[in-house]
Amino acid sequence: MIPFLPDDLSVAFGVVAVAAAIIGVLGVRLTREAERLAEVLGVGQAPVGALVLGGMTSLSGLVTSVSAAAAGSGDLAVSNAVGGIAVQTVFLVVADIFYRRANLEHAAAAETNLLQGAMLICLLALPLFALLGPELAVWQVHPVSPLLVAAYIGGLYLTTQAEDQPRWQPVMTGETQRERRQPAKRGPGELAPLVLRILAYGLCVALAGYALAQAGAVISAGTAIGDTAVGSILTATTTSLPELVTAVAAVRRGALSLAVGDILGGNCFDVLFLSVADAAYRKGSLYHAVSSQQGMLLTMTIAMSGILLLGMIRRERHGIANIGFESALVVVIYVAGMAAILLHG
Repeated sequence: MIPFLPDDLSVAFGVVAVAAAIIGVLGVRLTREAERLAEVLGVGQAPVGALVLGGMTSLSGLVTSVSAAAAGSGDLAVSNAVGGIAVQTVFLVVADIFYRRANLEHAAAAETNLLQGAMLICLLALPLFALLGPELAVWQVHPVSPLLVAAYIGGLYLTTQAEDQPRWQPVMTGETQRERRQPAKRGPGELAPLVLRILAYGLCVALAGYALAQAGAVISAGTAIGDTAVGSILTATTTSLPELVTAVAAVRRGALSLAVGDILGGNCFDVLFLSVADAAYRKGSLYHAVSSQQGMLLTMTIAMSGILLLGMIRRERHGIANIGFESALVVVIYVAGMAAILLHG
């Protein structure tokens, strides 16, 4: 627990509000620094969005899941990780609304985004298999956990190859944004301070995530709300605020590939929370210490990711409120899934 944090609901909700504000403010700054890093290194926005921006903004969720698992709250650890992926997918719909020219998935079409979407579905299927399969553990860690890390590294390799040697090109339209790779624009001594600022912002975000985990445990214990609902709705949404802030900020700055790469790359990285949380959970396999609601949450998130991938392939130009069919379906599935989890709990 956070030192001096009493088991008081008003204090816990206050901690959530302060931590969420810190995460929101630093998210905007991270966007600017990540966009500048892409210029300094002379690389594309999509990999920077996936690796740097997605990784940094996911630190708060990682700390939340790991600290919850270490405290023995398996449901909170898993629901925070998977619920974060679900709500971040919805955040992409919010970012889509802010881009008025066309459907965001149409304008930011890229092979790297398609690969990340397919990679995310594959990664999410592994913990679902572990949850439904036989109970296994080697040194109290399920074999799926190291397999998740290996699959993630393999997916990064494919994404890097697609960035350097693309094998697929979208049909270019008037609304498609073509990202032009520029040579590195590095000022004297600029790279080191830039990296240090990104790391400093990431550390502050991680500390805010730790505070959220502890406050979430107090709220779960002091109310009739279960760990799954607290994790998938409260802590998952608040720890995912950096993705919302950075995605909207990137879209408003015209950095569409950075925005989509942030969400999809961050979602792929967030699946690894389960591997680290499984290692931190010392009562056996994490996947077999959780309720059936986690299976519902995983299935819902896989469906949302699949629909998003369909939207990126179909590339609808315009739709209702300037969003495509996939965005509308993602919101419907998310709302229905959260309602089912609340009713089930």
